[in-house]
Parts: sequence; structure tokens; C-alpha cells
Amino acid sequence: MASNGSTRRKTYDAPGTFKPRTSSHATQPPEHSPMDSMASLRLPQVSAKGVSTLNGSSASHRKHSSPMMPSFMVSAPGKVIVYGEHAVVHGKAAIAASISLRSYLLVSFLSKSHRTVTLRFPDVQLEHTWNLDELPWEAFSTPGKKKYYYDLVTSLDPSLLTAIQPHIDAVSPKVPEPMRKIHHRSALAFLYLFLSLSSQKSPPCIYTLRSTIPIGAGLGSSATIAVCLSAALLLQIRALSGPHQDQPPKECELQIERINRWAFVGEMCIHGNPSGVDNTVSSGGKAVLFQRKDYEKPSTVIPLPNFPELPLLLVNTRQSRSTATEVAKVATLKSAHPALLENILDAIGLVTESAYKLLTTPDFDPTSPISLKHLGDLITINHGLLVSLGVSHPKLERIRELIDHTGIGWTKLTGAGGGGCAITILKPQPTAMHSNGSDNGNGTGAGNNHRADSSSEDEDSSEEHDCSASIISTGTKLKHKILDNLEAKLENEGFEKFETTLAGDGVGVLWPAVLHNGNEEEGGEEIDQEKFLRAKGNEGIERLVGVASARKRKVEREVREGWKFWRPWERQP
Repeated sequence: MASNGSTRRKTYDAPGTFKPRTSSHATQPPEHSPMDSMASLRLPQVSAKGVSTLNGSSASHRKHSSPMMPSFMVSAPGKVIVYGEHAVVHGKAAIAASISLRSYLLVSFLSKSHRTVTLRFPDVQLEHTWNLDELPWEAFSTPGKKKYYYDLVTSLDPSLLTAIQPHIDAVSPKVPEPMRKIHHRSALAFLYLFLSLSSQKSPPCIYTLRSTIPIGAGLGSSATIAVCLSAALLLQIRALSGPHQDQPPKECELQIERINRWAFVGEMCIHGNPSGVDNTVSSGGKAVLFQRKDYEKPSTVIPLPNFPELPLLLVNTRQSRSTATEVAKVATLKSAHPALLENILDAIGLVTESAYKLLTTPDFDPTSPISLKHLGDLITINHGLLVSLGVSHPKLERIRELIDHTGIGWTKLTGAGGGGCAITILKPQPTAMHSNGSDNGNGTGAGNNHRADSSSEDEDSSEEHDCSASIISTGTKLKHKILDNLEAKLENEGFEKFETTLAGDGVGVLWPAVLHNGNEEEGGEEIDQEKFLRAKGNEGIERLVGVASARKRKVEREVREGWKFWRPWERQP
């Protein structure tokens, strides 16, 4: 199951076939890039007066206000740390995985008469327009400063930052300082990438961002923005081929790495000295093992394509927290009790190592209940060790108490702690419930209630033995009742619950921004600026872009074609 909610197909129309590059000059992109296909499509266009026309129509009086090409969309997933937080700061390994909560970037082209570029991020009330001809192109094109799409950028150029600064200062001048700081960092990431990868001849565009990821909750929301911007700009200069069915895994990995490199530049603009794990997971999807023993040297990042794609509960405490504060708390404790803390950090490292060994075993079976229990037990152990470091929070413990009481899965905090979010990997079978929604404390449930619920369990007995057939995916009334009851309790206590998917797809592309709804003859639904801005909340955004919730995917089997992803882990037929 694809993380965007659409059913994976064995075949789909490819925009073209990749051919090896013979020149490394930035103006010579891969042949048959998605933008080539976009430019040739005869799709409905909307004029400034809202009148629908066709590319190449004879209505010459409308050409002045016709967009240069159809809109397209890019999306990228958030991430959670599954094992190893805090220990990773002290040189141990950690495992991070993508989640199906995503950010979406709609790129809308304007007519040539416009000489502007606009960044819209309504979720944080950011909108600003720059005049293309007034941007500091000369600074970015100076010999020695000019960067190409294949370059590896490991630091921001101070002179380029200075050149950009006046254009950042003009953003949101009357907004309160905390929000203004967010606006300026977002604008800096956009302009640095835009000026590095585009040119003064770039078409006028509007870049509109919407996200279903809670901001500031340790889920990598800023990295998803950087990945979306990176992928969109690289597509516009035709520096990417695919994604398409016939793309070899190695070429697929190269495309992802290219997106990831520039996303890291965007992350540097936002965070200064990012670890690189967030943008890596958001670009490639699935999961990675991440380790940084020496901050003077590059970190080690090992993809884990065998990490099973699992339904996941994610609960946001809505408790603000500071990563720096929680990291400093552990450092202080380590200074006071060095031997003891080193043992705890070593134990967390061993948790990650145990998961890594299982996932990389040659005969690893991601559908095995035994494998899932192994991963789940490590979740429980990891949380206990993090509690001993003092980085949990009463709200996190309350969430774990409510979820553990149902017996539906293994729960831990994720990220820095002190608030933020908790994650739960769901068990293949729920603990049988009392009528009041609680078990009898030993994980077996009362005998009478167990028999009363057995009929609904038997409906999906064949699925229950598959670890992927979890609480969300089986569709039984009992499991939905457990989740609904749990959601009500969590909401009553001020928490926010998401039913999401762990270790799914990375960056994806929808070009043009049209959802076919499985019916090519009737065309499809175009995603325009108005619809995108009008979409309300996560449900509205996901419905518009063709994503069903984790529960609805199984029940309704909704299929909305169009989205394509780079999937190097998929074997070619």
C-alpha cells in the first residue's frame, strides 16, 4: 500500500526513458524529464478572467493571460525517530522512518507578463511576492559562487546570505516576532534554493505550501518543506528524470540523493546546523539507520528498505518543548553520573542495534508476527530507558497509560521528549475488551467478553495472522470501536490523534496537478490555487490531493491515480 493512500500499480505511464548524461553542464538536463511531458500536454488552462482554454488554441486574445504550462504538485513525508533518540547525540545509532503525514507544494505558472515569484504558506499565515528582476541574481551567478544541480553544498555562503538579506527583511514586517522568525527562515530557505537552482529567465510562479504535519512537534515538518522546494525546483530545470516504472534502482537513488542534497541546503537555512536525518528520510522514505560519531565528519546513513510499512498511531501532546533543553538535561545528568548514564546510552544503542540486525537479516520476513513483536518489544524497552534519562513528560506518560490500557500496541515517546509526540506500533490482534473499554489487566480480557467479541475477530482471522493486518487495516467493528473510544478519551484530555502509516513512500510528484479518479475518459479533477487554499484541515487537504485516511484506505479501497514516487527498493520485473 502506498503511503499516499492510492493503490500501487504494477505499471503506469512513464514520462520518458532516462538516458545517460554526456555533459555535466547545468543547462543540459536529463532527457524526457517530467517537465517535457508537462509542456506538451493539451490540458485545460484558466485565464485571468477564469475562462477555460486549451494550450495551442486559436484564441490569441487570451494568450497574454494564459499560464505557460499546467500546474504540478510535489509532496514529502514527515518522520519519526523509532529507536535511539538522545543516544544518537552521544554517538550511538538511531533509526528514523517516514510517516504518511505529508507536506504538499503546488507550483502554479503565471503568464509571461508577470515578472514575480510568490511564496504562499497559509498554515503559518505567510505570503510574499518578489519581483524576479530585483532579486540578486548577479551574486549567485558570480564565478566561484555559482552552484549547479549536481553540486554538494555543505555550508551556506555568507556573501550570498548578505545579498539575500534585504529581500528577507521585507517579509512580514508587522508580524509578531516569533511568527516573523518562522516566516523569515521559510523565506530564506526558498530564496536561497530558488536563486541557486533557477535563473532570471525562470517563469513567474506561485509556490503554495500546505501541510498535514503538526509544526514544532519533532516530526520534521521543516525538512518536508525543504524537500518539496528542492524537488520542485529541480523538476523545473529538468535536472530530474522520472519517477517512472522503468527507472533503474541506481538511477532512482541518484535522483533521490540530488533532491536530498538541496533539501539539506534548505534545512541549513532553517536550522543552521541540521543533522541531515530529517531531509534524508523525507526524500527517500522508508527508514534509515543514522549515526554521527564525530561532528567534524559526515554522518553515516544506511537505508533500511526492509523496514515494514505499518499502520501507526501518532499522538501529539500539544505540549511545547525545546530540543536544546532536553538535550542539555541529559548532558547535565551525564556529567553528574557519567558511568551510569553511559550504560543507559549504551543500552539505547543496543536497542537500535537489535532492530537493525533483525531488519538486515537475509531471511527477514516483514509479515511475521514474531518479527513485529520483536520490534514492538524494543519500542517498550526504548521508552523505559528514555524515561530513566528524565526526558519524558506527564502528558506523554498519560498517553502511554491510555493506550497501554487497551492493549492495542507498543508505545514510546519520539524525538527529544519533554512534550511533542508519542508513537504506537499496533499489534496484529487487540487485547479483548470489557464493555467499559478496559481489559482485565493481564492482557487476556474477561472470558465472557472475549467470547462476545470473537465473532467480529473471526471475520478477519485470515488477516489477523499477518502483521500488516493491524488494528486499523482489518476493518473489524471491535478494532474500530477500540480506536474510536481511545480517540474520544485522548481528545477529552486535550491530545490530538493521527492514524498514519510508518515507513512508506518518500518524495512524490503529481504532474500535471490533476487527479484522474480511476477514469481517464472523463479527464480528472484539477487542483488549482483556489481549491488548494480553500481545503480545510488535514482531511480537506488529503481529500483534495487524493489521499485517504489509513482506516478508509482498507474499508473503501479508494483509488486516485496520478501520484508517482521514486522507489529504489522495488525490484524491477
